[in-house]
Amino acid sequence: MFTGLISDVGQVGAVREEGRLRRLRVSCGYDAATIEVGASIAHAGVCLTVVSVARAGNRAEIEVDVGAETLGVTTAGQWRGGTRLNLERPLRLGDELGGHMVSGHVDGVAEIIAREDFDGMARFDFRAPAGFARFIAQKGSVALDGTSLTVNSVEGDAFSVLLIPHTLTVTTWGERQAGDHVNIEVDQMARYAARLIEAGGAR
Repeated sequence: MFTGLISDVGQVGAVREEGRLRRLRVSCGYDAATIEVGASIAHAGVCLTVVSVARAGNRAEIEVDVGAETLGVTTAGQWRGGTRLNLERPLRLGDELGGHMVSGHVDGVAEIIAREDFDGMARFDFRAPAGFARFIAQKGSVALDGTSLTVNSVEGDAFSVLLIPHTLTVTTWGERQAGDHVNIEVDQMARYAARLIEAGGAR
């Protein structure tokens, strides 16, 4: 389980194809001594399992395997050498929950349809993937590329968020432009609420 508060930005190095599996090596600023094989780390919102870890100077190099399903429904299929990824380690018992509950199970890919910069901030407009707009509500939460964000407005399948200067600086969001695609995970509470309503209506 994650909170959507990005703790590092990693960079993809080697990419190796192994049949329908893709193995990625990611360089990050985490202490290699604190990462165990089998640990989960969210990469741009995608929960991936560490299969190898090594120290490289003052940085860690981790390897993760990405399966065919994940490659097909997230932006992971577009990751190449040099791609920068928002990273988050899992929530530990007793940690402060500063964002919202994020599972790392990405629902799909949203498209950035506009970016407007002002006063050091940036407003992004997105188009939600088919079938998921109903889970997005004004003032609700959404995880985009692993970042916990508050929805400013919703109109049909389009919605907007506002990013403050700090977030633009310490994540990959400063690089994002109209036409880019990002991973989206809708709020779990919204998903369960919709399911309960559907179940009630089916009686």
